Amino acid sequence: MSSVPERRKARLMQQAESLIDELLDWNDSTPEPNLTQLEHVVLELRQRFSEELAREVIEAQDKKQPALAPACLGCGQAMTYKGQKSVQPQTWVGEVRIERGYYHCGACHQGFFPPG
Repeated sequence: MSSVPERRKARLMQQAESLIDELLDWNDSTPEPNLTQLEHVVLELRQRFSEELAREVIEAQDKKQPALAPACLGCGQAMTYKGQKSVQPQTWVGEVRIERGYYHCGACHQGFFPPG
């Protein structure tokens, strides 16, 4: 059985290979592409891979679900764990869909996705 880092690397390598295949297929099917067309395709593929790289690293963080419930920033009370929820933060590399532990404060009605 392979280790977790090896499985993560294999997923990223598979994604990279898929994007490379997509670029090569586009190149084979596009007669005489101009520089603007080429840039558009390469930038779109780069964006998708950047988002995947970020998602993989974020998902692997230990602080996905803290051992202790975080204190509410509004009132200081312990927040209630509500399970894993999907969130799509806008990052510098693009929008990244991740699963995070979600906490809610019953007093302030504020929500929180660790680590912040």
